[in-house]
Amino acid sequence: MENWLVKRAKLDPDKIALILEHADFTFGELNSTVQLFASKLFTSGIRQNDSVALFSDNCFNGYVAILALQQLGTRTIFLDTGLSKDTLTYQINDCHPKTILISDSVNTSEIDHINWDKTMMSEVLSLNPTKNYRPVSEFDNSQVATIFYTPNADKKDTGVMLTYGNYFYSAMGTTLNLGINKQDTWVLTLPIFNVPGLSIIMRSLIYGIGVYLIDGFNIDLINKVLINERATIISLTPTLLRELLNTLPKGSRYNEHFRCIFLGTGLIDNWTLLRCNMLDIPVLQSYGMTETTANISALNFNDAEIKAGSCGQPFFTEQVRITNINQDNIGCIEVKSPTIAAGYLNKDKLFKNRFTSDGFFKTGDVGYLDDDNFLYLKGRQADLIYSGNKIIYPEEVENVYHSVNGITDICIVGIKGDHGKQIPIAYLTLKDNAYLTSEDLHEFGQHNLINYQVPIEFRLIEKFPKSTGGKILRNRLFNLKYKVI
Repeated sequence: MENWLVKRAKLDPDKIALILEHADFTFGELNSTVQLFASKLFTSGIRQNDSVALFSDNCFNGYVAILALQQLGTRTIFLDTGLSKDTLTYQINDCHPKTILISDSVNTSEIDHINWDKTMMSEVLSLNPTKNYRPVSEFDNSQVATIFYTPNADKKDTGVMLTYGNYFYSAMGTTLNLGINKQDTWVLTLPIFNVPGLSIIMRSLIYGIGVYLIDGFNIDLINKVLINERATIISLTPTLLRELLNTLPKGSRYNEHFRCIFLGTGLIDNWTLLRCNMLDIPVLQSYGMTETTANISALNFNDAEIKAGSCGQPFFTEQVRITNINQDNIGCIEVKSPTIAAGYLNKDKLFKNRFTSDGFFKTGDVGYLDDDNFLYLKGRQADLIYSGNKIIYPEEVENVYHSVNGITDICIVGIKGDHGKQIPIAYLTLKDNAYLTSEDLHEFGQHNLINYQVPIEFRLIEKFPKSTGGKILRNRLFNLKYKVI
């Protein structure tokens, strides 16, 4: 395919492409800015097929750098700016980039300790452009465009390689489901160094729609944009959605053009969905993961109310099936799709083991398809708690407890009990001035859950370990200090 940015600048040079708090850029202006930065990157020594690691927050220079590296035909490795020095060191040694391109506005306290070639964006901007630079004319569908690392329990993170073809088919599936039009503008507040965030940038080029870029999860600015501007779609995680609702000014409504919250990364509790319904905020739940280039299924506007709790039907580009169905009619979610990653960096055997003999990718998630082919997610297979001959689905229990006034967040995990059984315990954080006891929470559970689902212990912690996308890192909970309430 023809270079996406160059193509879009030809088709819609005067259409707004990027909206910042105090400035707008058309596709023509954005293209000119990106090409200038790419030329300076060329002067710095970056060439086609080089691997370049990007360490950036959601700033304008980071947005431009992503597109400039595409123009040069590099393979971009996205580094999570919230990671520790040890984790960053492992990832950099694994992907071996030519340089680490660093935003001047990001916190560099961890990456400063890593001995590797680094290039600050301000250094690039100070260079002279060169006449020898030419943007790549085409994006090859099979070319690896990006690498994102997913966390592993053994701390040997896995680099997921995604191609331009992956992003294109992902964008096609999304627009066929949502019905994207040229008047849409997508709010980008998810980190650009995660697949859901970057996918919004890619969709902007493919669809020709504008992006509101918000640096960090600035709740006041997000609400201002959703209420006063012409934003139509925002991508959020369940945790971020709850935070946003808690700070929505009383009596406020989102702007008349607003279409939906596109929700990913885990299950959403019924109480939050009810709050959104009361505020006339459409929520379209979706399902996907890094290896599937973000979303592979989502609710659409017609089904959002009658299929609440579902992740929607698989996109037109996807095949989804359920295997190894258990006594609860829940099974393993498997996918065959052109959005499946090209591979794992330096881990070919591990990647091959994720596939069935007939070519389906084993997601590691469990759920079911109803009679109308709507997908319902029940959680990660590795997180299930086996209590004798019963199976506890942690996120199901968590969603019930999220309705308790005073609980900020809660996570259910299993520990070894008698006779090989696992028993559920809860880690939780409370709101300021909230007073809840184990007796209160246990009694609530007995009235709203089946007995074997009720946690036997409630452990109060100061803060949950989370990914930058807001997902709780369950495998790190057992190392935390806690107080039994």
